[in-house]
Amino acid sequence: MRFTLAAMLAATLIAPNAANAQTAKAAQVLTSIKPEFSHRITNIPGKSVKTVLVTYAPGDKSPAHTHAKSAFIVAYVLEGAIISGVNGGEPQTFKAGEYWTESPGDKHGVSANASKTKPAKLLAIFVVDDNDGPLTVPDEHH
Repeated sequence: MRFTLAAMLAATLIAPNAANAQTAKAAQVLTSIKPEFSHRITNIPGKSVKTVLVTYAPGDKSPAHTHAKSAFIVAYVLEGAIISGVNGGEPQTFKAGEYWTESPGDKHGVSANASKTKPAKLLAIFVVDDNDGPLTVPDEHH
C-alpha cells in the first residue's frame, strides 16, 4: 500500500550506532548512512526522536534487519525509489514523496534501491526509548 506525504513531519529507516560493529557490518553495502539529529522529546519522558539519512548507490541494498525494540519508524523517500518489505509481506516500491511506517518489533527483510542506474535517498525517523540499544541490528537468520 502506498502513502503520499500529506502532513507528515519527517521519516525513518536504517540508523547505525557507530559503536556497534554488527551495524557497521550491515551498513557496508550501503553508500551512506548518516545520523542527522537526536533530540529528547521533552513532553514524553524517556522518549527521543532520531533521524538518519540513508543514501543507496544504484542497485544497492541492505541486509535483513530489525530495529531497536521500542522503535516506531517513518521512512520517507527523498530521492529515487526504494523497495521495502516488512514482516514477510510483499515488497512494495516507494517513490520520492512517499513513505512507510514500521512498528516496534517489525522485521525489515527487503530494503533496496529500485534503480540500477540512479541513487536513492530516504530519511528515517525513529521515535525510540532514550536508553534502547542500537537502532539497527542485522538479522543473521535471513
